[in-house]
Amino acid sequence: MKKLVAYITTGYPDKNFTVDLALALKEAGVDSLELGIPFSDPVADGPVIEAANLFALQKGFKIADLLEVSEKIAPEIDTLWMGYFNPFYHKGIDFFLGKAEAYGVSGFIIPDLPHEEAQAYRKAFDDKGVALIEFVAPTDSRERIAQIVGNAKKFIYMVAYAGITGADKSESLEPVIAAVREHTDTPLYIGFGVNEKTAKEKAKGVDGVIVGSAFVKILLKENLTNSQKIDKISTLARSIKEMINE
Repeated sequence: MKKLVAYITTGYPDKNFTVDLALALKEAGVDSLELGIPFSDPVADGPVIEAANLFALQKGFKIADLLEVSEKIAPEIDTLWMGYFNPFYHKGIDFFLGKAEAYGVSGFIIPDLPHEEAQAYRKAFDDKGVALIEFVAPTDSRERIAQIVGNAKKFIYMVAYAGITGADKSESLEPVIAAVREHTDTPLYIGFGVNEKTAKEKAKGVDGVIVGSAFVKILLKENLTNSQKIDKISTLARSIKEMINE
């Protein structure tokens, strides 16, 4: 069965809502959850997730909120931290790895940490049993893909196109998929531009999909109550999970 990974922004509209939504997404069939760490300059994200990041920061998000949410949900649903390198560097990778090990957080997704620079931290991640998720993209050569995926853990994040999350773009991914499959059995998940309209097609040839902006759009709707947001996001998650497994 193909997997569904959901991204949500931690602390928006508040940390208690994040916990409730995470648990609801588990019931809706989500296999893994990316807890987004709000950051002022999320360079790989489109306007939807950027807006949620800024709103969470304006509401006073702190790393302590991430830790509190993670402690509550990681025992219930496979949880990863998705964030930019600055917060990890500021408090220290070892600090975050220690907390991840304590709470059962299974992996980190750091889109602005290049593969080469990530190698300096590889042993620390391996020692804690926490995955540092690798990225591949249509712009990567076969040689570079072989280098990136050689020691990939948990899953590989395939970027569907060059650009930012949430854009409606497509590129031929067969060469990337073939190159990854040639060098590893690590599951390959596709992200960027995956929503209820595109999920079935994008899921072809891969082991799962990563959905973010489609869920966060609902988070941002001011005319919905918190319970309505959870219901709508859960319904969408359930629909996408069914769609990719038809």
